[in-house]
Amino acid sequence: MKEKNTRQNLMLDELGLNMDEYISVTSYTHHPFYKPFVLEVQDNWALKSCYNVPLDEFMGVMEDAIMNGYTFAWGADVSEKGFSPADGLCILPEDESTIQKRGKDAKYFNEVGAEKISNAFVQPVKERDVSQEERQIAFDAQETTDDHGMHITGLIEDQAGTKYFIVKNSWGKDVNEADGYFYASFPYVKYKTMNILIHKDALTKEMKKKLGIK
Repeated sequence: MKEKNTRQNLMLDELGLNMDEYISVTSYTHHPFYKPFVLEVQDNWALKSCYNVPLDEFMGVMEDAIMNGYTFAWGADVSEKGFSPADGLCILPEDESTIQKRGKDAKYFNEVGAEKISNAFVQPVKERDVSQEERQIAFDAQETTDDHGMHITGLIEDQAGTKYFIVKNSWGKDVNEADGYFYASFPYVKYKTMNILIHKDALTKEMKKKLGIK
């Protein structure tokens, strides 16, 4: 363990990262807002704390960060039908029947590599308007799980003016025709984000004050 920690410290020094400047942020109602708590998921074996904020403010933290030149690590559930890096999209259609799949591929998580057949990946469809309550229910029922960590690097809009986060993944450039990147819709991110890891200076002054961060 000591040797592993030494390697990690050397890597951080080489990258110039001070992890004391990074915080984890999430949004759940089973703990008070604007306070840190230990996120109760299996992969949080180090028992690290997340700052808890209301859902709309959580989305604002992510969008503000990108608009102000910051990127952040994205921990999310990737088991939904609309998660399809092969199509370059990650969406949450209101009508899931617009998505069908052909074949099986469990190489990553829950057959996400299976071929998706849907107009939803060709032309934008109406997506769900996710509430704080729905997000909490999915977490409590373990329908939202800590599947995968990715890197959100930007924002983009489709032809209807709908916003998506640009996501850098680790599954290689051959996954799709976008060199492995894909676009995650705001509804999907709102519903299925477990937590984010972000530099504290990406937060607005108002949010820092609410969380007691200097």
